[in-house]
Amino acid sequence: MKNTESLPQYDLSERLLDFAHGIMQLSESMLDTRAGNHVAKQILRSGTSPLPNHGEAQAAESPKDFIHKLRICLKELRETFLWLQLIERADLVTENFELPKLITEADELIRIFVSSIRTAEKRL
Repeated sequence: MKNTESLPQYDLSERLLDFAHGIMQLSESMLDTRAGNHVAKQILRSGTSPLPNHGEAQAAESPKDFIHKLRICLKELRETFLWLQLIERADLVTENFELPKLITEADELIRIFVSSIRTAEKRL
């Protein structure tokens, strides 16, 4: 029998909270230009949205509602991933912000949600 006390706990809500916080920090560190401000507002909306939408999914009224809410999270994460790529390409960050970490986390979260949606759809 394995000792489960030594295994790390996995909490998707906590990862989404950390991701949203990182997005907020990113938006504050972006260039104060017309383009920087526009992209900062967009990524702030899409990048913080998966956290409350995941909370909504946890309170879904049916399996179909659960899947629908997970799809909203996925849609917002994909949009955020594209904004992150644009920010990196256009060099819109003012300080030495660790953008690759956010890009990697967005990619991993997308993969988690794709997998979760597939699993939930199989259970319908």
